[in-house]
Amino acid sequence: MDRRQFLLGTAGAGALAAGGYGLWRAADGERAGAGPVELRVRETSYRFGADRPETAGLVSLADGAPPPVLRLKQGQPAHLRLVNGLTDYTTMHWHGIRLPNAMDGVPYLTQFPVGEGEAFDYLFTPPDAGTYWYHPHCMTMRQMAQGLTGILVVEEAEDMGFDADVPLNLKDFRLGDDGQLLPYFTPRGAARGGTLGNVLTTNWQVSPVEDVPAGGLVRLRLAATDTARIYQLVLPDVPGRIIAWDGHPVREEVPWPTADAPLALSPGQRVDVALRMPDADGIELAVVARLGFGQQDMVRLRTVGASLGRDMREVPVLPANPLPVPDLAKAEMQELVFGWTPDGSGADNGLCGNFGYSFWSIDRTPWPGDAVEGVGPVATLKLGRSYVLRLRNESPNAHPIHLHGLVFTPLRSNRRTLPANPTDTVLLQRNEVIDVALVADNPGDWAFHCHVIEHQKTGLAGYVRVV
Repeated sequence: MDRRQFLLGTAGAGALAAGGYGLWRAADGERAGAGPVELRVRETSYRFGADRPETAGLVSLADGAPPPVLRLKQGQPAHLRLVNGLTDYTTMHWHGIRLPNAMDGVPYLTQFPVGEGEAFDYLFTPPDAGTYWYHPHCMTMRQMAQGLTGILVVEEAEDMGFDADVPLNLKDFRLGDDGQLLPYFTPRGAARGGTLGNVLTTNWQVSPVEDVPAGGLVRLRLAATDTARIYQLVLPDVPGRIIAWDGHPVREEVPWPTADAPLALSPGQRVDVALRMPDADGIELAVVARLGFGQQDMVRLRTVGASLGRDMREVPVLPANPLPVPDLAKAEMQELVFGWTPDGSGADNGLCGNFGYSFWSIDRTPWPGDAVEGVGPVATLKLGRSYVLRLRNESPNAHPIHLHGLVFTPLRSNRRTLPANPTDTVLLQRNEVIDVALVADNPGDWAFHCHVIEHQKTGLAGYVRVV
C-alpha cells in the first residue's frame, strides 16, 4: 500500500477527528475543553543533575522536560493529536491499551509514518483502568533512546482513595563524560541482551526524592520504559502489597520483593504498588535497583506533615477490568518459537529505522523490515475464539514479549511458577517455554515482538492477525 492509498483508506478517521474529545491532563487533573489535545514531538535539552553538563539532542513532548504523564479516564473518549516537530518520521504507540487497530501507531501495519510537520489524530476510548505508557513505533530505537517514553494513566471511574499517586518512569540513557548522547545501537548489544545505558533515571532524574504524606497510603506506578534494561527492584520494608501488574488488578498475589528475591521488571512492564508510609515526618524510604556493579536508589520517598493515620486494611480492591475470559476447554494451541538467526545480514528499508542486521527470529524467520510487502502474520486467530499460545525461547537471552491490542494470561512455565495475572508483556527467560491464554476479541493486525528494541529491529518481530 502506498501513501496515497493509505490516506484514502483512512479518510473516515480524519473526519471523526473533528468531533472533539477530551483528555485528563496530568498537571492539574482538569477536564480539557472540546477538541484534540496536541502532543508535539520536539528535540530538547536537559541537565540530568546540577553537577552534570546539559545534554542536547533529547526528544520529548515538552521543552527542557521529560514527556508528561498523560491521564485519561476509563470509558471516556480521548483525542490525542500527535504533531511531528522532528526531521525524523515518527508514530505513537499506546502500550497496553486495548484500542481500535487503526489507532495502534505501528507504521505500515496500522498507519503511514508521520513526517516532519505532519500530524495524526489518535482517537480511542480506554476500556481498562491502570498504568500504561506511550512511545514511538517508528525510528523506535533512536527516539526512545533519546527519551521519548512517557507514562499513561487510565484512572478508575471512581476515586480509589489513595493519599498520593506517584508515577515513576524508569529510563536509562547512554551519556559520555561530556554529557552528550553516545551511540544508541551497537551490533554486539543487539546480538546479545541489548545495549544498556549508563545513567539510570526516574522521571529523568537521578535518585529523585518524592514527598508523600506521613502515615498515608501511597500508590506507586512503576514503568520500565528502557530499550533493553531488565530492572531487579527491591521495595521499601514497610507494609505494602502489589495491587496491579501491567495495568490490570492482580488476581493472584505477587510476592513482595526483597534483597534476596528482587522483582524483575523488563522493558514494557509496569507494576502498581500500595505502601503505608511511616508516621513520622522526614523519613526516607528507597526503591532500589540491584545492578551488576552494585545498586542504586531509583527514587526516595520522603514523608511530610502530620501522620494521616491510614491503615493497609483501607487499601481498596481495584475493580476488575472488563477482560474476556478464555475458554480453556475449547482453546486451540499455537506454538511460536523465538530464536537466534546466525547469518547476521538483514534488510534495511522503509522510513522507520532498520539497522541492516538480522540476529533474531520468530519461527526461525527474521522480520524483514517494516515496509516489506507480502509478509504474512506469525499466527491467524479467529475473532471471538480462545487460544493458548506456546511461547518457546530457543535462544540464550531473555526476551520481554509484547502483544499489541490483546491481553493474555500466563498458564504455565517449564522453569518457574507464574501468577495468572492478565498482561500484555511477559518476560521469556533463557530456554523457557510459557503457555499463555487469550481471547481473540479485537480484530486487526497486531504487532508481536520483543521489547528489547534492538532485538525487535534485528528480526524478533511479527504480527498476529485477528479476523
